[in-house]
Amino acid sequence: MLINKLLKIKYPVIQGAMANIATAEFAAAVSNTGGLGVIGAGAMDGEQARAEIRKCKELTDKPFGINVMLVNPYTDEIMKVITEEKVAVVTTGAGNPGKYVAMLKESGAKIIPVVAGVALAIRMERLGVDGLIAEGCEAGGHIGEMTTMTLIPQIRDAVKIPVIAAGGIADSRGFIAALSLGADGVQIGTSLLVSKECPIHESYKKAVIKAKDSSTTVTGRSLNMPVRVMKNRMSRKYLQLEKEIDCKEEMERLTLGSLRRAVFEGDIDDGSVMMGQIAGLCNEERTIAEILEDIIGNGMKVMDCIGEKLGDLQ
Repeated sequence: MLINKLLKIKYPVIQGAMANIATAEFAAAVSNTGGLGVIGAGAMDGEQARAEIRKCKELTDKPFGINVMLVNPYTDEIMKVITEEKVAVVTTGAGNPGKYVAMLKESGAKIIPVVAGVALAIRMERLGVDGLIAEGCEAGGHIGEMTTMTLIPQIRDAVKIPVIAAGGIADSRGFIAALSLGADGVQIGTSLLVSKECPIHESYKKAVIKAKDSSTTVTGRSLNMPVRVMKNRMSRKYLQLEKEIDCKEEMERLTLGSLRRAVFEGDIDDGSVMMGQIAGLCNEERTIAEILEDIIGNGMKVMDCIGEKLGDLQ
């Protein structure tokens, strides 16, 4: 069963909860178009999260979700607010959501953690979560090490709950490939950065549109905190610092506020311009509706093409 049935949405597509980008307005725009919009709670406290949730409710009557980074010191507050506000879906990252599963389920929420490996996926299923977002290292932002191509089928074989593929998906070819690997839906982020409704600075958006297949790099591997970003002055400096000894503090200073500079100020030289490897396909600004139609609506054309190729085997 595709996740649109489980989540009561039109398309089996979840919007990635991109930090500083996944606002109530943006989440509502995605939900109104038929996907599942997701608010990025990030470093919010409980009342800030409540304000965003209520704003989203004013802008859409469709289901939407909220992402909670479990390293946030206000996580307990945010989870309490989520149960009080009856948010439909909760996605989580950077930690174990086990202590919150029962209370979220009691409130009617579906809980879907992000995982980057089979062992964690199995552990999450045992906790009673409703599904998993399996994210490959092609994705932008914080990533694991396995590719989507290798991660999805192994997680699919290991668990019985729905699996949502994330990382490297921007069109109907990626969508059909994800289903072929065993996914029940997809999560997309980079392709939505170039949507007309996306609130990022125009310079950030243009950087994604201009990006090629080799335009991203991964920083932070030496700290066991890999992050995929655009190659620029900041990322090159960071990678150089990683080769040196005792420079952790300098690396922290370099990246302090760098994502906000990229998102709000359009600093594409010294900002952290997060984007996935699939950015090379995101080469024009379109509406969310047009992006989702391309991903879902053209799926049958891809299937017909696959059928013709398989016919050559006969």
